[in-house]
Amino acid sequence: MENGFEDLIASYIENKVGISEHFLSPELANHLKQNLLDLNQQSLLQTAGIGNSEKLSYDGAIRSDSIYWLDKKHNNVFENEFFAQIDAFIIYLNQSCYAGITGYEFHYSLYETGDFYLKHLDQFKNNPSRKYSMISYLNSNWQESDGGELMIHQENNNQKIAPTQGKTVFFKSNELVHEVLVTQNTRMSITGWLKSD
Repeated sequence: MENGFEDLIASYIENKVGISEHFLSPELANHLKQNLLDLNQQSLLQTAGIGNSEKLSYDGAIRSDSIYWLDKKHNNVFENEFFAQIDAFIIYLNQSCYAGITGYEFHYSLYETGDFYLKHLDQFKNNPSRKYSMISYLNSNWQESDGGELMIHQENNNQKIAPTQGKTVFFKSNELVHEVLVTQNTRMSITGWLKSD
């Protein structure tokens, strides 16, 4: 497990974008993906908004995915396994990098064919608590023609990241403008933020 943690941190230090190809085990990724599909089948996902609870709006011209917030109170065995891995990563991150992370929030994210999310930063202007963004992908057999890549914009160094199953991406929430390119296939992830309140 710690190899995945170190992959994230080392690549983040090198390029401001941490990537671990196998942060999630195939078994856990498959279970989480099935949870997401089941929730969608039950019509429990909601249209994703822009902004936080103090200033929330909906604009399908900017963002068109659907989400479902994870919560330990749901007591889902596989989501709890995911939370346990995040808890362990935060301990590792705080001990090795003095990051000062005290909490987190995560949601499932579902992009259907044609969905996208235009360029944005993840930190709110009226609330700086989000320190690091993390996205874990749940897409097996992803092909380049499926689109839906995460595009991270850095000066002279744009980075396009394929949303392949098991991969996790990690970057500072207030630094990197990014977008989700138009997807040509169902695209699934767990997206969230490590916070310091």
